[in-house]
Amino acid sequence: MSRRTEQWIGDILDATERCHRCSRLLGADDELLAEMADDAVARTLQIIGEAASHLPTRVTDAHPEINWAAMRDFRNVLVHEYFGVEPEVVLEIVAVHLTPLADALRPHR
Repeated sequence: MSRRTEQWIGDILDATERCHRCSRLLGADDELLAEMADDAVARTLQIIGEAASHLPTRVTDAHPEINWAAMRDFRNVLVHEYFGVEPEVVLEIVAVHLTPLADALRPHR
């Protein structure tokens, strides 16, 4: 199934919003809820990395301020080396990098 660029961008925008919502629950007193939020954020970051790997160069080249390679690489870390992912790194990615990513992609939708 072939997808349009706008669909990949939509996946990223939706996923960034889900990451922000779920990340608020990472420190929940309810341990199960916190674990579920951690799993949700990790999975959603995987979606972002996968969708980013399908963006055409006309989109990625327009935003050199976004570290596209790191985004794609982190998806691979989450999938293949999940045991080595530090929770602080995930929180930093959500807090620092997702809003600029979404801001960069919205005009291309």
